[in-house]
Amino acid sequence: LPALRLAPLLGAHDAADAEGVEAARIELVKVIRNEAKTIADKYVSPPHTTDFAILFLPTEGLYAEVARQAGLLDVLQREHRVVIAGPTTLMAILNSLHMGFRTLAMEKRASDVWQVLGAVKTEFGNVLAKTRDTLEKAAKNIDAAQVRTRAMSRALNGVEQLDVEKSKQLLALTDVALTEEDGDEGR
Repeated sequence: LPALRLAPLLGAHDAADAEGVEAARIELVKVIRNEAKTIADKYVSPPHTTDFAILFLPTEGLYAEVARQAGLLDVLQREHRVVIAGPTTLMAILNSLHMGFRTLAMEKRASDVWQVLGAVKTEFGNVLAKTRDTLEKAAKNIDAAQVRTRAMSRALNGVEQLDVEKSKQLLALTDVALTEEDGDEGR
């Protein structure tokens, strides 16, 4: 802020010049308003930038004098989307912005996680439905095999069961062909 000087205001105040103090305050407000307008015109361009800017006043005295002007901070924020900050308030403003951006990032990630969870839920439902269908088909096949087994058992009801050796000879089975996997566990 090259044109912004607190010296005229302080000099008028030290000299007890009420008119000089008022003139210096009016000039200070005019310079601050012009700077806020310039900053807004140059740097506030949503969505490429944030929808506000910060005007940093480098001394606490200057910040206090600007903040003392009734309604000036609100007018600058409302009309130009410019926030005034002094040395002590700048860090608080930046920390608030940092937390806000972190919260937005976390909300974005949370939204992404919810979408992934929704996709997983849908896929799990589809896989479960397919598995249920497959199991139902297998159960139907087992039921059909049981019906056929009972029918064959009834048809073979009068047939005598042969001993193992005779069965092997009749069916041309050798000991090598029957293994534990085939159900022959040392017969």
